Amino acid sequence: MPASSPALDVLVVGAGPAGIGTALALNVVGGLTYGVLERAVVGQTFLDWPEAQTFLTPSFTGNGFGATDLNAVHPRTSPAFSLAVDYPNGPQYARYLRGVVAAFELPILTGADVHSVTLDDDGFTLDTTHGPVRSRTVVWAGGEFRDRRVPRFAGSALSVHSSATEAWDDHDGDVVVIGGYESGIDIACHHIERGRKVTVIDGEMPWQSGASSDASTRLAPRTRMRLTTARASGQLRLVDSHAASIKRDGNNYRVRLNSGETLTAGRAPIAATGFGSGLGPVDALFDRRADGWPKLDNDDQSTITPGLFLSGPAVRHGSMKFCFIYKFRQRFAHIAGVIAARLGHDASGLDEWRTAGMLTDDLSCCGVECAC
Repeated sequence: MPASSPALDVLVVGAGPAGIGTALALNVVGGLTYGVLERAVVGQTFLDWPEAQTFLTPSFTGNGFGATDLNAVHPRTSPAFSLAVDYPNGPQYARYLRGVVAAFELPILTGADVHSVTLDDDGFTLDTTHGPVRSRTVVWAGGEFRDRRVPRFAGSALSVHSSATEAWDDHDGDVVVIGGYESGIDIACHHIERGRKVTVIDGEMPWQSGASSDASTRLAPRTRMRLTTARASGQLRLVDSHAASIKRDGNNYRVRLNSGETLTAGRAPIAATGFGSGLGPVDALFDRRADGWPKLDNDDQSTITPGLFLSGPAVRHGSMKFCFIYKFRQRFAHIAGVIAARLGHDASGLDEWRTAGMLTDDLSCCGVECAC
């Protein structure tokens, strides 16, 4: 691609669900030139998942009756159909994404890591493994898996993040998990099922039933079912406190809590503390909200860099978190529609997304609670 002039209308960075989903929406915009860059291979993040980790949201094929699979990135696809599983693991979901790419013949360049992104009057220049690439607009869909959030207290470097394979490996001795939301309870149940005693620490006690029906603020039904079983085993202890420090003591680890109690673990404590925004080389091109997440306008565009959009689990609007596939996929077609309108292209093909319930362009309709 020549560096002298914009070669593309849109360049999508990342070939996970956010990047593939956005590309699928761009694919139906008439006359639009676009491409996708991926640092490794399609679905690499899911190939990097620990072997025992699976989706929290179930897949089910209801497309023919207007109920799109929760983990699908296109209205006419379903992981449940193509994989024949309800809770895919990482390699399975990566296979689904590869199938979607092949079925819709998406233009993806793999092995193309992005080192830097610069902006001038003509658009963006991305310095990549394969040289410079020019585009009028950029959609950052790099995901968050490589941006592990590490707890901030003395000795936190002694912990192992819950996304690491080591955290899921079986070891002798008791297990301490720092963080009690989905990933914390998920990995705690995993070790209890293997006969280990587990203590989960979280002063916010997310395992308690919340008033909201939003899955981003309370545990998923499947997680609660596993939690009930874990509690009944007598192998699980839930502690209302925060970790204050970690120290090595011979072959053991001592975790001191804010409450003053000290816990002993026979292996490195597991930090189930989530992920950051994963912006990498475009980090400085986004302003920040008060809570530290990227600040976006109503079109998921950077408020300080026009033409730079964000797609994926880091999208936030007010108190709404678009951190599940069934949430952030609602914005694929919206971003594609906004870009199409600016460049004067026909976006009528996106009506399929709206009909399938995969297009949210009015943010006021989000956050509605269940009646019962």
